[in-house]
This record gives sequence, C-alpha cells and structure tokens, in this order.
Amino acid sequence: MLYLDYAATTPMYDEVIDTMTEVMRSYFGNPSSIHKLGVEAELLVRRARETIAASLGCTPGEVRFTSGGTESNNLAIRGAAYRYRSRGNRLITTAVEHASVYETFRQLEQEGFQVTYLPVDSTGVVELDALKQALTEDTTVVSIMFVNNEMGRIQPIAEIGRLLRSRPKTLFHVDAVQAIGKLPVVPEQLGVDLMTGAAHKLRGPKGIGFLYCRRGVELEPLMLGGGQEDGLRSGTENVPSIVGMAKAVRMAVEQQPKFAEHTAAIRRKLVNCIAQIPELVLNGSTNAEDMAPQIVHFSFPGMKSEVLVHALEQHGIYVSTRSACSSGAEKPSRVLEAMGCRREVATSGIRLSYSLQHSPEDIDRFCRVLQEVVTNLLPSAARREKDGGKL
Repeated sequence: MLYLDYAATTPMYDEVIDTMTEVMRSYFGNPSSIHKLGVEAELLVRRARETIAASLGCTPGEVRFTSGGTESNNLAIRGAAYRYRSRGNRLITTAVEHASVYETFRQLEQEGFQVTYLPVDSTGVVELDALKQALTEDTTVVSIMFVNNEMGRIQPIAEIGRLLRSRPKTLFHVDAVQAIGKLPVVPEQLGVDLMTGAAHKLRGPKGIGFLYCRRGVELEPLMLGGGQEDGLRSGTENVPSIVGMAKAVRMAVEQQPKFAEHTAAIRRKLVNCIAQIPELVLNGSTNAEDMAPQIVHFSFPGMKSEVLVHALEQHGIYVSTRSACSSGAEKPSRVLEAMGCRREVATSGIRLSYSLQHSPEDIDRFCRVLQEVVTNLLPSAARREKDGGKL
C-alpha cells in the first residue's frame, strides 16, 4: 500500500497511540471532579495545554480544546461575529476556504451578515488589493486559511496580519490545519487573533482539535453546559485525545524543519513527474516557495478524477480528488473554479499529500504507475472529450 492522502488524515504516531492507551487505562477520571482521580485527569489536560502553547509560542490560557478543525472554525467565526455584532455586521473571507469556513459564512449571510468573498488569482492566492478595498469600519472578522487544503497554496498570512494590526476592531482568523507542523506557525508573530488546529492532520487522533484565541478576544460560545474551557466550550474533556494531540503537535513542530526539507524534495520529484506526462496539468504556482511542500495538485482533463483515483487504487495507491469533506461530489471543484480553471480541469483534479514516512522509492513507484494508468485511460479520456465531457 502507498498512502498519499495525508492532507485528508494521517496514521497516528505509535508514541501517541501508546500514550493514549495508558491514559485511557489509568486516568479515567472526570477533570471536573474534585477527588484524586479528577485532579489527576485535570493535571493531564493542563500539561497538554502547556505543551501546545509552547509549540505555538503562546500562553496556555490562549489554547481552547474542541472536537476538531470544523468546530474550531465555527467557534472562531460565529463566536466572533455574534460577540462583536454591535461593532458591525461585515465579514470577509475568500472563495477558496475549507467547507467548514465557507459554509459557516454562507449561513451567517442567511442571518443578516454581509460577507465579502475575496477572489484569488490563477495560482490560488488571495488578492491583497481586494482585501484592502473590502475592509470597512464595520468589518469585524476576516478569515483566510494559511495553506489551502486542496491546492496547497500558501496565503500571505503575515502580510495580511500586518495590514489588520492597524484595525483593532477587526479580528483575524486563520485556519492553520494544513500549516501547523508543516510551516513555521507562531500566531503572535503573524498578527493572528484566532487560529484553528486539528490533531488528525498531525498524526494525532481524530475528533480533537484546538482554537488559539488571543488574550483579550471574546467569543460567544456555541455550546452551553458545565462551563468547561472557561465557559467557551462546555462538555467533559476528552482527556486521552487531548493528551494524544499535545504529543502529536509537539512532535510535529519539533520535526518541522526536517519535514519541510524532506517533503520539498518529494514535491520536486512529483512536479517533474507530472511535467513529463503531457496529458496532465499541474495546478497552483510554479514557484515552489508559494506552495506548501507536502501537497501537489494536478488535473487530467477529459477524465473524471474519481476514475483516476480508483485506477490508482487498483495498484494499491491511495490519493484523493479534493478535500475529504467533499471528495464524493461530482460537481467541479469550487477552489479550481475560483482560480479560473476551465471545467475539464476543475472536474479532474487529483491531490497528492505525503510526509516524512515517504521515500524517494515510493515516489518513483507512484510515477511509474501514474504513467501506466494515464496511458491506459487515454482512449476513455478521448471519447469523453469527444462526447462533450460525458462518459
């Protein structure tokens, strides 16, 4: 098996599995209980918060635990929009955000908020002039992802952060799910007020994530109850997953320089491989510095992406069509369409994502299989194009 879908989810570190097993076996107390077992569990939660804070260069009080990236994005955007609605009801995001951000803004529009969806250029980067023009005195939230989960395009977060520092009434939220552990991420240095992270993208457990919430920023809670997480996110803490996430974040951040070097070399091999197959189109920027090193995206115009995915699967190779949250959809990629790609490209995208676990030999094998599969599918692609895109 060759798994090249790390942007969807990752296999857990053995060390994380072992740690979580021990916590589940020996520390089952409720962190809110005042007896010994509860105090032991609460201490583990506190230490996990400190570990993640140290990895992000922030304070423990700025880390809030959630059920994952989707909840963190919802809490940041909706919580800020509701809390600061008296300042204004204008919100800004981009046309290429993850569904948990994009659909949240669409819902807020239904509730009376005015949302601007910033355009991107042909490489997938947000147009800063459009952001400057969209900002008004009653803009309360700007949400722009760090690394696009589908394309791997890096957004100019630090530059945007500098721009928004002069606007203290506007909060800056960043979905950093695909950036933490892959790129240097220190929210204070980036000028970020709210930042989302998810454990399962970092070889940690599913169903757990966090939200960095800068000191002084207030949010309306979306879940009410016992008042956990300083009242921001009620519910009994998932202690084993919190501890596992902290370990995964620490390990990923410590390995980040090595990760970046290793995956950049893999990316170069993949880009060269794709360039040698004339039927394929590489998506995103041709400048490697613009792209996250762990993601490569290409299209096979004339061939539905699902067909190529399953053809590769027959060889034991697993890739994806787009974000795992929408990979089953047959409609064109919203991200590729926003980049101005023609329909044949937008309906035939393939995402490759990888990590330190992948070797040059793995990539050589993938390239050989990809060439074989594309060659075998060419007659079908030609028929599809001749029939106006219909299989």
